[in-house]
Amino acid sequence: MYEVIFLWLVALAFIIFAVVQDIKTREIANWLNFSLIIFALGFRFFYSLFSGDNFSFFYNGLIGFGIFFLIGNLFYYSRLFAGGDAKLMIALGTILPFSASFFYNIQNFLNFIFLFLLSGFVYTIFVSIFLCVKNFKIFRKEFIRQFKKNKKLFYFSVLGFVLFSLMGFLGFLFFFLGILIFFSFVLYLYAKAIDECCMVKIISSEKLREGDWLYSNIKIGNKLIKANWDGLSKKEIREIIRTHNKVKIREGVVFSPVFLIAFILWVISFFAGFNLWNSFW
Repeated sequence: MYEVIFLWLVALAFIIFAVVQDIKTREIANWLNFSLIIFALGFRFFYSLFSGDNFSFFYNGLIGFGIFFLIGNLFYYSRLFAGGDAKLMIALGTILPFSASFFYNIQNFLNFIFLFLLSGFVYTIFVSIFLCVKNFKIFRKEFIRQFKKNKKLFYFSVLGFVLFSLMGFLGFLFFFLGILIFFSFVLYLYAKAIDECCMVKIISSEKLREGDWLYSNIKIGNKLIKANWDGLSKKEIREIIRTHNKVKIREGVVFSPVFLIAFILWVISFFAGFNLWNSFW
């Protein structure tokens, strides 16, 4: 068990460093994530080599890497993660498995993902409320603008609320669905307003970094640099610097603290003997 605790402490140090770097520079360097992967798998390999455990400790690290490679890419291509976050998730896949039992490791993976999603939800809500309060005047104007822009969606949500509320006599679930439809509309306006008034800023083109998200497309001569999820390349940044002094970009929420919160909760849950999935059986 000491080898597992050692890996957890190493991962904790890497995550803390990633959080500090993300807050300061708005990115997590590739070398940091790749270093954690190489170190964890290397440690697992040499531990297995000298401990005589038939390399199960190493193989489980590889399996965790493979599973979290799929999860990290799923979150990335679903546009829930930026590239650095996805790679940090993949790196943690080499850390989390600690049992010789494949199915026990799967349960622990599920525990971590549940704690991660729960932490992410609570964290995002608190950050959005902070941004809303901090920029309330701008937020209020943007919320009203978004409401006017989405009046058809508002009418649809009201219609859905009325129809399902009238069907409430058939069961409380229908009334709940009506409330959910209207609440989803309000939540959509809230998210759009936060995004437009708090997550967009104008910066000097000299300060652009690889992976930054353009707010809108930029046309340079006959070439169009598109605002896409993959962000700007180094070549595109050089072209923008030559033709634009300033540029509008979209910033995401610094999400790396969620990894730290979820990892600490996951370790605590292990020592507390908590297993979410056992409660369903």
